[in-house]
Amino acid sequence: MGNGALEGAVIAVAGAGGPAGRAALLRLAEAGAVVVGSDNDPERLAAAVDAARYAHGGATVTGETVDLLDLESTRDWAARTEKEFGRVDGLVHLVGGWRGSETFTKTSLDDWDFLELLLVRTVQHTTLAFHEALQRSDRGRYVLISAAGATKPTAGNAAYAAGKAAAEAWTLAMADYFRKAGGEQGPTSAAAILVVKALVHDAMRADRPNAKFAGFTDVKDLAESIVGVWDQPAAEVNGKRLWLTEKS
Repeated sequence: MGNGALEGAVIAVAGAGGPAGRAALLRLAEAGAVVVGSDNDPERLAAAVDAARYAHGGATVTGETVDLLDLESTRDWAARTEKEFGRVDGLVHLVGGWRGSETFTKTSLDDWDFLELLLVRTVQHTTLAFHEALQRSDRGRYVLISAAGATKPTAGNAAYAAGKAAAEAWTLAMADYFRKAGGEQGPTSAAAILVVKALVHDAMRADRPNAKFAGFTDVKDLAESIVGVWDQPAAEVNGKRLWLTEKS
């Protein structure tokens, strides 16, 4: 068990209860990491944690209900994680949400208010809460999952694309922090962005058996790419958009 780069690493996963989070918990546990998940849905989180534990006997996988819209709660989660396990080597941000409209002119700013909290505020809080611990790690990684629409917005996706673009900019600012902290030797920790068109999982395929899901990334493949961020040197992934779909 373990691929070396993640053996014994302590990885926090925000949004661990969703399909992408569930796949990430499984793959990170398989890679030998200690996995600390959070979600705002305790039942969904417990199911994801139990599945990862069951699939990988002996793996340490824990779950905690955390309000990532509250900065102090998020900071408390980061502090508890580092205190309990002695280190934090990663934060994988899988908090998502989507709202769109038929046309640009029908865009509702209520959608922006909703998406700004999920897509931007949670990124702000997790980066501010975990950045020092990640910098202290010899293999710290912050991994944001973003969408191709952030760099090529469509008329009906204005709010969503703007939220994703803001989250990317914030993450790239964190990458600059890691770059400067590394000095002449280069960064030892990194903030990277994995870009997808959209995600697909088994339940979606079962619901829509005739759908092609062209260009979509399976959550299992996303989990594999998340693990792969630790396989590369910090300097090679820091501040990079790593495309898992055709580049816009």
